[in-house]
Amino acid sequence: MKKDFDSDGFDFEERGGATPIIIGGVVFLLILVIGIIVLLLYKPDKQAEDGDNLFEELQSGLEISMEASSDEGTALLSIDKSSENSSEEVSSGDTDKTATASSMDDNDGDLQAAVSVDTGAEVDISQIVSASNVGENSNITNGIDVSRFQGTIDWSQVAASGIDFAMVRVGYRDSKTGEIKADSNAKFNMQEAEKNGIKVGAYFFSTAVSSAEALEEANWVTNYIAKYSITYPVGYNCEGFENAASRQVNLTQDERSNIAMTFLDAIYNAGYTPIFYASQSELAGNAKWNTTQIQQKYKIWMAWYGQDTGNLAKGPSYDGQCAMWQYTSKGTVPGINGKVDINVAYFGYNGTEKAKDTSERETVSADVEALMSFEAVDETVTAKSSTNLRNKPSQGSDSTVMVTLENGQTAQRTGISSSGWSRVVYEGNTYYAVSSFLTTDLSAPKQEVASQPQETSGFKTKFTECSETVTAKDVVNLRNKPSVTDEDSQVIASLSSGETALRTGINAEYGWSRVEYNGQTLYCVSSYLKVVE
Repeated sequence: MKKDFDSDGFDFEERGGATPIIIGGVVFLLILVIGIIVLLLYKPDKQAEDGDNLFEELQSGLEISMEASSDEGTALLSIDKSSENSSEEVSSGDTDKTATASSMDDNDGDLQAAVSVDTGAEVDISQIVSASNVGENSNITNGIDVSRFQGTIDWSQVAASGIDFAMVRVGYRDSKTGEIKADSNAKFNMQEAEKNGIKVGAYFFSTAVSSAEALEEANWVTNYIAKYSITYPVGYNCEGFENAASRQVNLTQDERSNIAMTFLDAIYNAGYTPIFYASQSELAGNAKWNTTQIQQKYKIWMAWYGQDTGNLAKGPSYDGQCAMWQYTSKGTVPGINGKVDINVAYFGYNGTEKAKDTSERETVSADVEALMSFEAVDETVTAKSSTNLRNKPSQGSDSTVMVTLENGQTAQRTGISSSGWSRVVYEGNTYYAVSSFLTTDLSAPKQEVASQPQETSGFKTKFTECSETVTAKDVVNLRNKPSVTDEDSQVIASLSSGETALRTGINAEYGWSRVEYNGQTLYCVSSYLKVVE
């Protein structure tokens, strides 16, 4: 006769009676009691171990699992510090993207500042490459990232503030023409940061549409920075790729990620440590980039605003790899007019790298026109009244009056900006003057000083109410007052093509717009804007 066996091999048909059942029940109860005792003794030790290995858990998204045997099979009990998603689920892109805009203090357009914590893929940090010749350490260091949009920086003041490093934008690929262009203040910023003892890193703003273009960008960057001491990483920065006007809008995520890897590989092969920059909402769960692939080899520089910064040493509540955290775009640092991005790096260096090219390099000056564009003109002008000619297009404390142009005296105007400034050549030197104080009518009678149309009215400027979404034609400065001549008017932020703001008012007489941007009411020159259809 056929014998039916259960999983433990007992032949219930042959043994018969109630005795085997009773014995089986007793055995089951004993196993259950022993299992509970083991669970109670085991769990505290594992939890303590979790606390001791928090850094490892943050890096790898580790799950602590316990298996308890029962007559119904095996039960898996998981303790996950961040979410119910396993590392497999997150790596496949199933991540909670619910966001709130409740905390906007340090939020520069990242509406997912309060996104739930995700569990990252496993990362072996020993496999993340570094090309440092001076030795990388685990010190926590504080830094900024800068470009021409910060204007002329006083690097001695920055150094005195305690900043350890600066990530300097060295260039970008033009979003319209595809041409690679240098940041007009890059060499000045690297030169002055280095001179004042601040360690230097670099980054490039890419719009590459192929691996060939990415390689071209990387080669351009390594050649451009070769004469400077680059100790911190060299970064790949790519944003706005989903905008309709972007060169990259038709690329797939795989294509963009492979382009980034091509750039990073080339940077490493040239002897620099690479780093990949993106926002948390783009990185988490491979949302917009193949994060799992990139972070296995290269450092991640993550932008995530509106988070708890009470303990920066602990790092953000993010389980992916994050070597550098850009935690605000609204930092205030002595020596920099306006706001600046602030970063914390979870690494440092034991020294300063030597330049790869030690041949003599040129000494450069700051680009005083970095914050505005001038249209080329060639015309003779005179002053409506006594007009100050300055060394830079600003009436702030960093600007110096070099000479005064009187009515009847002439200068050659070579550029005019919609921001209200003219570039003029007078007695062989280049200066800047407020455009409204100049005229091409060389026979114009002298005006009284009181009648000069100075735009110092600030908030008295009248605006016609409107409500429309606008973006910059290229890049436009957003100020706290509708004026370029008022000493209290400061550049608070900049709006780039593809970024949007809500225009709530427009003044046709002076050419200013009032906009709402990142929760702030700011002002900009209307001619630099266009309406988003």
